[in-house]
Amino acid sequence: MSTTPDPKGYDAAFAELKTILDALQQDEIGVDALAEKVKRAAQLIAFCGDRLRKAEGEVQKVLDELGDGD
Repeated sequence: MSTTPDPKGYDAAFAELKTILDALQQDEIGVDALAEKVKRAAQLIAFCGDRLRKAEGEVQKVLDELGDGD
């Protein structure tokens, strides 16, 4: 079983996730591929969540640094 690499960034991951969701909603994914697509979607959700948490931390750090100048 091969592992799919992480996407290049949040936007790429979100786009891939949307593609999977659209295919699921359109019943374009057969039963044989369903488990693999759901697994990939879970990986993408985790990746996006991690990126969002990192961005939030970086923004908070900048805000904290700006607040120190008062």
